[in-house]
Amino acid sequence: MQLILATNNTNKLREVREMLTDTQITVLGQREAGFALDVEETGQTFAENAELKAAALWEMAAKAGQRCYSLADDSGLTVDALDGAPGIYSARWAGEGASERQLCEKLLHEMAHVPDDKRSAAFVCAMCLITPNGERLRFEGRVEGVIAHTMSGENGFGYDPVFLYHGISFADLPSAEKHCVSHRHNALQQVMTYLQETGKEDSHADQ
Repeated sequence: MQLILATNNTNKLREVREMLTDTQITVLGQREAGFALDVEETGQTFAENAELKAAALWEMAAKAGQRCYSLADDSGLTVDALDGAPGIYSARWAGEGASERQLCEKLLHEMAHVPDDKRSAAFVCAMCLITPNGERLRFEGRVEGVIAHTMSGENGFGYDPVFLYHGISFADLPSAEKHCVSHRHNALQQVMTYLQETGKEDSHADQ
């Protein structure tokens, strides 16, 4: 079976591919599949934004005469002490074009005076899968942690260097370990369960 991932984010594409390595599913990025699109994320939730992206890709493929499984992911960090921020604005919280380091630095600045027992946070990943016949399904994964006082680690991306999972930053975890516990893993496992239970994992869309 083949999935087309509606993203221009190479890190997301890499992680999804790595998580599905031992399955019968082939993952293509939207550009690899021949579709160039950049969807404006106007939704008010992660789930709404994921569906916007999955639908835009599915509709573009349909117009090209292709039936495909379209999958989109919208994810981010929610911090309790910041009333859920940065939330759906995680990627652009420090301004358009800000680097990942600048995002982490802004978060650390905002959290500078927050005590350890108030630094709880969660990574959230919403996924929308659209099947070749147009059925839309939503899934959501979470992982709980706390915000560190300093950045640590070279792996991962985004806010990984400041997100502590059982005392270790996501950026310090080997990729294989992170993939077993991350929000993206938790959401993708639900996608896989759906495909397996419906017998669609081994099916093939018309490409």
